[in-house]
Order: sequence, then structure tokens, then C-alpha cells
Amino acid sequence: MSFRKVVRQSKFRHVFGQPVKTEQCYDDIRVSRVTWDSTFCAVNPSFVAIIVEASGGGAFLVLPLHKTGRIDKSYPTVCGHTGPVLDIDWCPHNDHVIASGSEDCTVMVWQIPENGLSQPLTEPVVVLEGHSKRVGIVTWHPTARNVLLSAGCDNVVLIWNVGTAEELYRLEGLHPDLIYSVSWSRDGSRFCTACKDKNIRVIDPRRGTVVA
Repeated sequence: MSFRKVVRQSKFRHVFGQPVKTEQCYDDIRVSRVTWDSTFCAVNPSFVAIIVEASGGGAFLVLPLHKTGRIDKSYPTVCGHTGPVLDIDWCPHNDHVIASGSEDCTVMVWQIPENGLSQPLTEPVVVLEGHSKRVGIVTWHPTARNVLLSAGCDNVVLIWNVGTAEELYRLEGLHPDLIYSVSWSRDGSRFCTACKDKNIRVIDPRRGTVVA
């Protein structure tokens, strides 16, 4: 009996992957060990940002995409927070603007120099203060400039006008427990949240109501 008709021949059976060369990787980066559900990194067409271990506060690296290989321990960081950085997000409208949320209950927005950092960056463009507990999520509005969403351990979602540093919307009472994740719709008219109470909510921020 012949098994040729039963066993399919794969055209990929002799294909083998090639490991990436060391000089094409980012090496010797002390990624943050804070126990928080975050990617601890963010990337855009110009830079990659990585939250790192820092003494006496929070910090993250900003590296040009072409700067691969071993990263020196003395490489300058963005280090204005007084507590560990929990989340970072690049602005979709400007490759040199990044937002960060921290255990110090603040959100900070930073302007990264054209060619990256040559010295530590300690002065943010704007500081947003409105949360009473640590800020674990920051995410930019996909279509409107200078609009940023932040969510904290106080179960409050704030939507900011970064240009004027004022709250546009404060959404309280919609989440009875910790917010794990937030994602905008493509046109930015609504956003979706995942919460510790095992519910997913679709929210209209202008009306401040749960749509679904």
C-alpha cells in the first residue's frame, strides 16, 4: 500500500530561519521589572522607547531605530518622574512627542530632539495632574491633535487637551474595578476598555456613557 497520496509534501520542509545578528539587536538594556501589565516599550518610524530600571524615580530610553548593538549604561534617559514609569505612547501626529504615565500619579508629555537624546531629559513639555492614584495607561487620540487619554488605579478615565493642560472629559463611576486596557476606535469617536470585573465596555467619551 502506498502512502504517497496520504502524506502531503510541504514546500517549506527544507526552509530554515536565520537568527538575527547581534549587531542588529538592542543589547544590554535593563528593562523595568515593575510588576505591571504593560508592553514597557513603544515604537514609531524614528525611535524606539523602552522603560528601564532607574534609581530614585522613573525613566525610559529613547533610541533612534538605527542605533543597534550594545547600549551603554550611561546612555541618557528621559527621567522626570518621581515614581516608576508604567506606560508610554508616541504621538501619532508627531514622531518627536511621547507621553508617559507613572506611579507618581502624573502624566508627562515630552519633546524628543531631532537626533535623539545627547543628555538626560528632565523637563517635560507639560505635566498633567488629575489622577489620585498611579497612572497605568496613556494612549493618544488617533485623529485629533493634542488629545490624550489616561487611565489610573483610581478607576477614572481622563481625556486631556495637551496644548492647554486641561481636562476635556472626566469619566468616573463607569468602572467598579481596575482598568487593564484601553483602545480607541479608528475615528476616535469611542473607546473600548477591559476591566478587572471581567467586562468589556464601549464608551462614548462625549456623552460619558457606556454604549455597549
